[in-house]
Amino acid sequence: MIYLDEAATTPVKREVMEAMWPYLGPQFGNPSSHHEVGEAAAQALDQARSDVADLLSARPSEITFTSGGTESDNAAVKGIALAQPRGRHVVMSAVEHPAVLESAAWLGRIGYDVDELPVDHEGRVRPETLREVIRDDTTLVSVQLANNEVGTIQPVAELAAIAAEHGVPFHTDAVQAAGWLDLNVDALGVQALGISGHKIGAPKGIGVLYLKRRTPFEPLIHGGGQQDNRRSGTEPVALAVGMAAALRLAAADSADVVARRDAFIARVLSEIPDAELTGHRTERLPGSASFVFPGRSGESILLDLERRGVVCSSGSACAAGSDEPSHVLTAMGYDREVAQTAVRFTFGRATTSEHLDAAAAALAETLVTDVNGVPLRST
Repeated sequence: MIYLDEAATTPVKREVMEAMWPYLGPQFGNPSSHHEVGEAAAQALDQARSDVADLLSARPSEITFTSGGTESDNAAVKGIALAQPRGRHVVMSAVEHPAVLESAAWLGRIGYDVDELPVDHEGRVRPETLREVIRDDTTLVSVQLANNEVGTIQPVAELAAIAAEHGVPFHTDAVQAAGWLDLNVDALGVQALGISGHKIGAPKGIGVLYLKRRTPFEPLIHGGGQQDNRRSGTEPVALAVGMAAALRLAAADSADVVARRDAFIARVLSEIPDAELTGHRTERLPGSASFVFPGRSGESILLDLERRGVVCSSGSACAAGSDEPSHVLTAMGYDREVAQTAVRFTFGRATTSEHLDAAAAALAETLVTDVNGVPLRST
C-alpha cells in the first residue's frame, strides 16, 4: 500500500512511542499530586511544555495542551471572542477548517457578527480584503496558516500585521503547517495558534494551543484550574511528552519533499490532460498535491486507486461521507460539479519518488481504464 493521506493522519513514530512509554507505565502519576510520584509526572509535563514553547519561540506559560486541533481552534475562536470587551465581530477566511467555521457560526447564533473573507482562485486571502472588513468592534481575526484540502499557504504575517494595526487578536490554525512551516509565533505576529499531534507523528488525542500572554481568554473547560485555568482537567502527561517529541522530530528541512511534490504534479498534469491542480502552484505545503478531474467522480477515483494499492482522499477527512462539495473549492470559484471530482494526495518525508511515480501511474491508468482494464474513454 502507498499511503498518501497524511493530511488526515500520520502513523505514530517509534521515537514518540518510546518517549511516551515511561508515562504510560512506571511514571503514571497525576501531575497535580503533591508527592514523589505526582512530582515526577509534573516534571515531565513541564519539560514537554518547555520543549513545545521553544519550538514555537514562545514562553512555556503560553502553551496549553488540548485534545487536538479541533479543541484548540474552538478554544481560541470562542475563548478570545467571548473575553474581548471591545465588541462582537469576528472575521475568518471562507476556507477555514470546520472547527473554526462552526465555532464562528456558534458565535453568530449568540449575537456576534460574522464576516468571511473571500479567497482567490488559488485559495489565498488578499490582505486588502481584511482591511475592508475589519472594524472598531472586531474581536478576533482567524486565518489558517495552510489549507488542509488544497495545501495553499496564507500570508498570515501580513494579515496579522493588519489586525495588529487595529489592536485585534489574530488566531491561526496551524494544524497542517506543523512540521513543514516555521511556527515562530513572534515572526507570524499571532496571538493564538493551534496544532494537532496526530498530523506529525504523535498519537490522536493531543494538541496544543498557543495563547500569547495577556490575551483575554474565556476557557471552554472549567474545573480544577489546571494549566493556569485555561483548560481544567488532569493533563495527559504521556501524550504531552509524545507531542513534544513529535514536534522536535518534525523540524527538518523539506526541500527534497518540495522537489518530489513538484515532479509528481508535473507528471500528473502531463499524463492526464483533463487534470487541474487546485491551490497555489508554489505557495503550498511541501507534501500536498490536489487536483480536480472534470467529468469524473472523485469518490470513484479513490476506490479505483485503492484497488491499485494507493490510498488518498477527496478532501478533508472531517467531511468524509458528505455528499456536499468541498466548501474550500466552491469558495475558490469551482462549480459544485467540478468540486466533487477532487482528489488530494498528501505525503511525508518518508514518501519516496518511487512511491509517487507509482501513484501517478495508477492515477493515469484509473482515468483511462477501470480496474479490469476496460477502456473508459478514448485516449
